[in-house]
Amino acid sequence: MTEILDALLVGVVVLDDTDRPVLANAAAREMGLIRQRQGAEEEAHTIVRTLAGQVRRGGVTRVVELDLPRLTHGDPLGVNVRAVSLDGGRVAIEATDVTEAHRVARVRRDFVANVSHELKTPVGALQLLAEALLDATDKDPAAAIRFAERIKHESARLGRLVSELLELSRLQGAEPLPEPEPVDVDKIVVEVLDRTKTPGSAKHIDVVSHGPHGLVVYGNENQLVTAVVNLVENAIAYSPESTTVSITTSVSAGDETGHEAGYIEIAVADQGIGIEPRDIDRIFERFYRADRARSRATGGTGLGLAIVKHIATNHGGRVDVVSSVGVGSTFTLRLPARPAEAAMALPPSVEIGGTP
Repeated sequence: MTEILDALLVGVVVLDDTDRPVLANAAAREMGLIRQRQGAEEEAHTIVRTLAGQVRRGGVTRVVELDLPRLTHGDPLGVNVRAVSLDGGRVAIEATDVTEAHRVARVRRDFVANVSHELKTPVGALQLLAEALLDATDKDPAAAIRFAERIKHESARLGRLVSELLELSRLQGAEPLPEPEPVDVDKIVVEVLDRTKTPGSAKHIDVVSHGPHGLVVYGNENQLVTAVVNLVENAIAYSPESTTVSITTSVSAGDETGHEAGYIEIAVADQGIGIEPRDIDRIFERFYRADRARSRATGGTGLGLAIVKHIATNHGGRVDVVSSVGVGSTFTLRLPARPAEAAMALPPSVEIGGTP
């Protein structure tokens, strides 16, 4: 019986009529439902004992969700607890770890709040500019032209934000993922160079490519082009004028154990402002901006890198970044070079935290 209980992922505890644990499995101990101070007997968590007392007095099953503080530092442990009264004053406790569900719910709440905030800014600006334009149409034609240009800018930003929100929703599973197909990396690079020519020329930034020809990855061409375009446009936006952004393709040889072999790498390097170490782990979160003022000046939505990470993950690959402040950054997409058994169908999309 003990081996069976210890094999369960749910925590199971049985308390006697004095709240002393007479049965507990490994999961319950890992969750902290049962604790043992040095030199003392095991005892149930205070919250568990309180819940057991309520069940005894009421004689009804209780189901509650709790956030239990961990023994070590970190986010609280979210548990769904079901307490049932047994004979002789005993109470059975069943606990399921719902920490991840709580995290996802928190991410979604933050996402809705961020979307509302991001949409509010351009919509508010459009309203004010429209009113100013009406007032200036007859009195000040030059001002009217300026307001019209700002309306064009804000509407373009709003359209880009909505477009990227739709793209992110689709990548997160709103639509079925396409079957992976062999994609010519040269075609990806040529398309990216064509799409980023205009923003690069506007800042006198050369976008160049290096690497062997004839490389092939497996996935969806449109999504892969989108990912690399986002990386290059980001590099252009955060680089000073008259610099260079390079796209380098290569075959990952892997380490001495062969780890990461069988992958194609597409690296985008810039000579820009770089990223602070404290921001590295968060730049792939939705709406996270390391430099908010500069992001707004460049028209960034804060969704580009989140989209890149989703695309990489959906293709069975990943995206890494190496950066030095004041020197530049290199973002590297690692994608499968062959249709391995596990990559014959793209894996389900994953949710990215405000870890995004």
